[in-house]
Amino acid sequence: MLFPSTIGCVYLHGFLSSPLSTKAQELIQYFSDHGMSNQLRVPDLSFDPKDAIQQAKEAVESLQKQKGIEQVFVIGSSLGGYYATYLSQTMGLKAALINPAVKPYELFDQYLGPNKHFYDGKTYILEMKHIDQLKALEIEKIIQPENVLLLLQTGDETLDYHRACDKYKKSPSWIEAGGNHSFVGFMQRLDMMTHFAMK
Repeated sequence: MLFPSTIGCVYLHGFLSSPLSTKAQELIQYFSDHGMSNQLRVPDLSFDPKDAIQQAKEAVESLQKQKGIEQVFVIGSSLGGYYATYLSQTMGLKAALINPAVKPYELFDQYLGPNKHFYDGKTYILEMKHIDQLKALEIEKIIQPENVLLLLQTGDETLDYHRACDKYKKSPSWIEAGGNHSFVGFMQRLDMMTHFAMK
């Protein structure tokens, strides 16, 4: 199923990731191959959650202003799924969450201090202010569960998939046995995500 020309897509990467990640590059290639690059935004999200969510909003808004775009669909992976949840519930957007982080601020205690970025090689210092910024973005109750599509793999070695099952229990879900945190076969699920975005 070809991604429709009336829908814009924003992809949000995870913690210490980037637009150079495999999933981001696969999406960029797909949209490029089909002459739809102008329908995709893959922001290079800041290490600071407060700045990252602003970048994500700006990516959404740039597509909303684009001629011919009637709807914006967000795909978020891991921490990007946490951000996508915020955008979905505050901006009324449909979102697909790929092995999403549910309460990332609870996990980040173990990352306080220096962290080396997976792609740019730089070292970023995680501070309590970043954890506070994440807490401020939490959507405690999903008010529009029909706007969220949850995609999980039980072999996720980073996050406990049960937490996402519980958080998004009223949302349509696709749960695969095995896999890993990166979500094996991500592009094989693009048709499913496209169908969801079009409903």
